[in-house]
Amino acid sequence: MATTKDIYKQLRSRIFDVIDAQALSTLTPVQLREQLGEAVDLLITQQRLPVPRLVRNEFVGNLRDELIGLGPIQPLMDDDSINDIMVNGPDHVFIERNGVVEKSDITFVDAEQVLEIAKRIASRVGRRVDESVPMCDARLPDGSRVNIVAPPIAIDGTSISIRKFKKQKLGLEDLAHNGSMSTEMAQLLAIAARCRLNVVISGGTGSGKTTLLNALSNYISPKERIVTIEDAAELQLQQPHVVRLETRTAGIEGSGAIGQRELVINSLRMRPDRVIVGECRGAEAFEMLQAMNTGHDGSMTTLHANSARDAISRIESMVMMATSSLPLEAIRRTIVSAVDVIIQISRLHDGSRRLMSISEVVGLEGQSVVLEEIFRFQPDATQIEGKVAGSYVTSGLMQRSVLMEKARFFGLQNDLNSVFGRRG
Repeated sequence: MATTKDIYKQLRSRIFDVIDAQALSTLTPVQLREQLGEAVDLLITQQRLPVPRLVRNEFVGNLRDELIGLGPIQPLMDDDSINDIMVNGPDHVFIERNGVVEKSDITFVDAEQVLEIAKRIASRVGRRVDESVPMCDARLPDGSRVNIVAPPIAIDGTSISIRKFKKQKLGLEDLAHNGSMSTEMAQLLAIAARCRLNVVISGGTGSGKTTLLNALSNYISPKERIVTIEDAAELQLQQPHVVRLETRTAGIEGSGAIGQRELVINSLRMRPDRVIVGECRGAEAFEMLQAMNTGHDGSMTTLHANSARDAISRIESMVMMATSSLPLEAIRRTIVSAVDVIIQISRLHDGSRRLMSISEVVGLEGQSVVLEEIFRFQPDATQIEGKVAGSYVTSGLMQRSVLMEKARFFGLQNDLNSVFGRRG
């Protein structure tokens, strides 16, 4: 006896064989649902299929989602509580909600349907996915970021990873309220952004680096010209004078690729006040440091690292990709003169996201970069029900603090003193 899935595959094949793509584009969602309903009813009657009305309505919804949405995962896209969607083939769809990964009961018809959805996502941004180009980064119309890996590289079938675009933009106050940082840390970071300090946000995948970068951007003056550079545009800057640049992959001929390094170099010719690179991954780090060193104070970027000290090492490695002839000591001097603050953020084992430390880059001692930790998260020795608890501690600011110097220059010294409970 045919299963519900078998019947749906049969109806889907018949309807998709006769559908007119050009006519489809002229229909409203309501009209499309009506026509699909009529087609499904007709086929069910003709073939005398045992399909209850509730299942029939589900078939119509699935067909509509596949034609104008993302097929079976469209309901997951519509669920605002879900942050990430991970498709590992037709029968294994996982979601991340509140930092916890769980398996969804959503499935695809077959591996071919997963690949079709992947190709549609790629084609919307002028990219392709097939055997010759099995990897792709793309962006959905709502801003969500997508990574696709197809066979033959993906052995068990096409993999789709979606980092959903958050409609609600979180500010530093929201992050403090959620426990991701203390109120004092939020105040300090707001002052750092207003004082045009060069900031590096370091953390792992899914730790909240882009969310924090967006929150910091709220404190950039609307009078400043900002150039943002990303692989897939995620930043949501509210300032009126923003130029958004996005990388481009090679075309069918294998040419035409434009990477972040070329965009950073070009951005310096566009008279920016600040340059914001969504994520430094390679040789563009060298140009980013040059931008921070040549009058573009207040520039910001993120990178993958497990601590502030690791972030320094990572920057060193990325600069070496761009210019292997530069001595390590010169690279470290460039980092010290360019980067003012490193913010370390992590996703903890209970799913929570927290700022683990805020550190200033204060100078060189011998061959080593000196970091001064201003705030850090101190976890409690005991945990209740697997939840990470702790407090934020501070050692205060050093007298040679660049933040203190900039705060005086921008007239924000009293605000900075209030963070540490001092009088101005």
